[in-house]
Amino acid sequence: MFPLPFRDLNLEKDQYSLMQLLSHYFSELKEIDSIEDGETKTVFIFDGLDECRLSLDFKNNEKCCDVTKPTSVDVLLTNLIKGNLLPSALLWITSRPAAANQIPPVCVDQVTEVRGFNDPQKEEYFRKKITDQNLANEIIKHMKTSRSLHIMCHMPVFCWISATVLEMMLKEAEKDEVPKTLTQMYSHFMLIQIIVKNKKYNKATETNPKELFQSDKEMILKLAKLAFQQLQKGNLIFYEEDLRECGLDITEASEYSALCTEIFKEESGLYQETVYSFVHLSIQEFLAAVHALESFLDRKENVFSLSSDDEEKESIQLSDLHRRAVDKALKSENGHLDLFLRFLLGLSLESNQNLLRGFLTQTGSTTQTNEETVERTARYLSDNIERESSPERIINLFHCLNELGANSLVEDMQTSLHSGTLSETRLKPDQCSALAYLLLMSEEVLEKFDLKTYNTSEKGYQRLLPVVKTCKGAL
Repeated sequence: MFPLPFRDLNLEKDQYSLMQLLSHYFSELKEIDSIEDGETKTVFIFDGLDECRLSLDFKNNEKCCDVTKPTSVDVLLTNLIKGNLLPSALLWITSRPAAANQIPPVCVDQVTEVRGFNDPQKEEYFRKKITDQNLANEIIKHMKTSRSLHIMCHMPVFCWISATVLEMMLKEAEKDEVPKTLTQMYSHFMLIQIIVKNKKYNKATETNPKELFQSDKEMILKLAKLAFQQLQKGNLIFYEEDLRECGLDITEASEYSALCTEIFKEESGLYQETVYSFVHLSIQEFLAAVHALESFLDRKENVFSLSSDDEEKESIQLSDLHRRAVDKALKSENGHLDLFLRFLLGLSLESNQNLLRGFLTQTGSTTQTNEETVERTARYLSDNIERESSPERIINLFHCLNELGANSLVEDMQTSLHSGTLSETRLKPDQCSALAYLLLMSEEVLEKFDLKTYNTSEKGYQRLLPVVKTCKGAL
C-alpha cells in the first residue's frame, strides 16, 4: 500500500520511472524485486486531488506501460489512473467535490461521498460543543432562523466557526449584532481570533479594538493577497515561492501560523518540505474577498481587470468590480468562486465594512453611494438569474442577493406562497428559481413535491430541479 499525497508529488520536477518514484518515497522497496508479478496486491492512495498542481493531461500525455521507463510524474500518474501502468493495481483518490472532474469518468469504478452533518447531527454538535445548554438552545434557535447559515452547517468546520462566534456574542448580550449572513459570521470570526491572539500574546486590552488591529493589518492583508492569488489558480496549499510572491517570508508565516492557529497553518508534507494553508477553504475565500475589496478601496484597482489604466482607475465604481466578479464566477467550471462572490458582495455593505475597519481603508473618495452600489449589483444579479441556465448557479446568485439584503424577488414569491395564489399564475423561469430557493431554504424537508402544482414552461420546470433532489418524494 503506497500513500502518496499530491502536496508532495507537486514538488517532483525530475523524471522517474514508477519504480524509481516509489523507491524515492519508500526506501524499503529496494528489497522487493518487482510489484508486477501479479502475486503482489498493490494499492495506491493519492490523497488530495484538489491540492494537485500537475496538469494531469489525460488526452495528450504519452502512453507509458513500462514501470522501469523514466518520465515525468504527471505522465506516470495519468497512465496509472488509465490502467496502462500496473493494470492489476488498485487506486484510491481523495478529493474535494469541485476537483473530482479532473479524472475522466471512464477511469472511475466507484465514488464515495462524505456528506457532512445531517440536521440532527448539527444540533448534536452545538449541544456537545457548548457546555451551557440554555446557550446551546439559543444558538440552535438562531441558526435555524437564518436558513442560509443552517444549511452551511453540514460542514463541521462551519459549525465550529458559528459556535465560536455565537458563544461569545450571545454571552456578551450583543444580540442586536448577532450574525445573520455568512459575511457577518466570518467577519466576526476573524475579529474574535485576532482579539484572542492579542490577549494571549500581547496582553493587550480591549479598550480600543481599532488600535489593537493596526499591528495585524499588514499581516492580514498579505494573507488576503495570498488567499486571492491562489484561489484564482485553484490552489489550497502553498509553498515557499507562493508566500514570497505576496511579500511574506517563511519566518513571518511560521510566526503567524503559531500565533493565529485558527486562521493559517503550517504543516509538513508526508515526505517533503513545509506547506502552508488556511484552516479551511472558506477562510481562504473570505480573505480573498477582503483582498479584492481592499484593492478597490485603497488603490481603485479592479483585481479582475487586465489593464492598469489610470483613466479606468479614476472612473471605476464598486459595482463595476462586482459585475466582473459575477461574470468570473459564472464562467468557472467547478464553481470555485461561488463562496468568494458571496463574501465580496456581503462586504460591500457599510455595516460589514465597519466591522472590519481595522483592516480596510476607509471609503471617502467614491462617487457611488452604498445604496447605489447595492441597487446596481442586485439588478445585475437579477439579469443573470433570468439568463443563466444552470439551476445550481442560479441558487448561488440568490444567496448573493441574500448577502446584499436585496432579495425582493424572493420576498414577492414568499407573499404569493403564503396567500396561496401561486397555482393561478403562470410562473416565469426567474420566478421558478425564486420558488426553488425559498423551498430549499425552508426549515422542513418537503415530504412530497408535486411539480403539477405549478404552471410554467419547460425552462421553468428545469429550474425547480434542485428541490427534487432534496425532497423526500416528487411527482
